[in-house]
Amino acid sequence: MTTSTSIPATDLFAQAVRLDHRADPYPYYARMRQRPVARMADGTWLVSGYHEIRQLLHDPRISADRLNPQTANQPVKTLLVQDPPNHDRLRHLVTQEFVPRVIGMRDHIEELVDQLLDAHATDRPGQLDVVADLAYPLPVTVICELLGVPRQDEAVFGSLARRLTRGLDPIDTQTEQELLELQQARVELVQYLEGLIQQRRTEPGADLLSGLMTGDDAMGPLDLRATLGLLLIAGHETTVNLIANGTLALLRDPDVLARLRADPDLATQLVEEVLRHDPPVQMSGRSTLADIDLAGTTIPKGSRVRLMLAAGNRDAARFADPDRFVPDRADNAHLGFGGGLHYCVGATLARAEAQIALTALARRLHAPRLLADPPPYRANAILRGPEALPVAFDRLDRAAVMS
Repeated sequence: MTTSTSIPATDLFAQAVRLDHRADPYPYYARMRQRPVARMADGTWLVSGYHEIRQLLHDPRISADRLNPQTANQPVKTLLVQDPPNHDRLRHLVTQEFVPRVIGMRDHIEELVDQLLDAHATDRPGQLDVVADLAYPLPVTVICELLGVPRQDEAVFGSLARRLTRGLDPIDTQTEQELLELQQARVELVQYLEGLIQQRRTEPGADLLSGLMTGDDAMGPLDLRATLGLLLIAGHETTVNLIANGTLALLRDPDVLARLRADPDLATQLVEEVLRHDPPVQMSGRSTLADIDLAGTTIPKGSRVRLMLAAGNRDAARFADPDRFVPDRADNAHLGFGGGLHYCVGATLARAEAQIALTALARRLHAPRLLADPPPYRANAILRGPEALPVAFDRLDRAAVMS
């Protein structure tokens, strides 16, 4: 590929991940899709078309592990960056312990949402920060309860998750200070998890951690620690962004907000549209195990590949009127949870938390409006979402009040 082709792809990616473009990277994604498979100057391939991304997600010649510079030196890797057969073994162990515990949690999640909103309930005009007051504490509480983290440690656990997520972004977008802080956070996480694991060895319970540690298929100590760290981040940070991005969509379109308030069943399709239109996970990394022909281009064996999930979700070749938020969009096979072997393990839980939270906001807040649009965004480019989402309202009903 010629230099003239490489430079635009490099520049577009650099523009898309700039913090001052975090509120709206989609114009840069649209330009990427003009060439859905393109090579950047550092040799990484950007894949931004929906069909091309989907093809690679299901291609056995693509790897989630190899040539990943951010995991190359780790002594043990999470299932997110492993290939079969070890990926399949770990995923099976997590799924058989995780899914049964999530089923039947909706009533409890509804109670947690109501408790969080009740702290701000008033018959007078008021304000709340949807991120700090709902989107952040809800999934932290849920994942900590699932893992068996003591209630008093939730704040510590949540703080570690927020610091560690910055490490998911490309290294060249992080400062030297951020890299040092990331390393310190990893050390703190290991120390905390080792203490928690040791406690469960002597006092097992009914939580997910205890389940992963016992039985004929019990995880080894290194895999267990890596899996807990993954669940901490994946089970928390992505859902924070999903709820916040969904709230943004509702408050930017009063007609959609009114529809959800009148018809709570709309929440199921609406959350799928949030996952398509403004997904919490913007991109994912892979590498090639063989030459792969894609969209008239050959990606050589041993290449790094960046799958631009958010760009593919707005591809007009797959979705009609892709830049418009359509809450009841039909045939919405989005890429919000990835696809293939690495489809999000926690998708069921994330959907439930977002559906319940957005429905409660629509039902209980009267005349809600954004106090900042766009709101301030977090530094993370991969896990993209608002840092804060201040909202004013005329009244916030208590949970027992239906209107």
